Amino acid sequence: MTAPRPLIDYGQMLDVIGIEGELMLSAAVSALPSAAQAEVPGCPDFTLAETLRHVGSVHRVTTLWARDGRRPEQWQRSPSDNDLVGFVRTGLSELLAELGRHDPAEPCDTWWPADRRHGFWWRRMAHETTVHRVDVEAAAGGPVHAIDPELALDGIDELLFVWFGYRLGELGMSSPQQGSVALSAADRRWLAIFEPGRSIARRVEEADARSADAMVSGDPMEIYLWSWGRLPDQSVRISGDQEAVGQLWTLLRPATQ
Repeated sequence: MTAPRPLIDYGQMLDVIGIEGELMLSAAVSALPSAAQAEVPGCPDFTLAETLRHVGSVHRVTTLWARDGRRPEQWQRSPSDNDLVGFVRTGLSELLAELGRHDPAEPCDTWWPADRRHGFWWRRMAHETTVHRVDVEAAAGGPVHAIDPELALDGIDELLFVWFGYRLGELGMSSPQQGSVALSAADRRWLAIFEPGRSIARRVEEADARSADAMVSGDPMEIYLWSWGRLPDQSVRISGDQEAVGQLWTLLRPATQ
């Protein structure tokens, strides 16, 4: 499979990483240290402090992967001085500097065989940083800033093709039953098809989306965050087979961990 072209230009992605990272840092500065153990509402297994540690680690691992062109041996990292804000800030700066040294079309090892280019990391880190920015803001108890609609649409696309369509198979997981759910946001439609042994995502037109067992619709930010498990079903509009939507939800959770 060849990766479908992202729905936003690569030129925007480094800006997104920087902007979303600064929003995350601003929320962290206002909340720490008193809210360090506050739960992330959409991801209750994570606290605010653990989320910051995770982001700082992922940024550093990606920097090494992009620099060396291969998977680093060590994944999880932690600040030696417990300065989580400094840990994230340094990791963000190093990530942006390293990604900016490469053209997105330049070959680079990744964990998705359909896209072995540096651009994979640009896109992956744009969404990694955005989703966890929302987590940090929500855990901090302050306002959660809106996500740009075009970025959210690209995030839905990335989640369905990379995580649902590929990651589930790598985990050896699939649905015990056959079904399909359409996702609809703005002028974009996708079809998530699941059956024993495989999960497939497709970009489709409205007529094809209506052939699905069920449809989940809403504005781009709602569908994006719902897909990542950060918003409940009540935040989106669901029509058709509720069990099919429940099965998609069940499949997305391990895929996105």
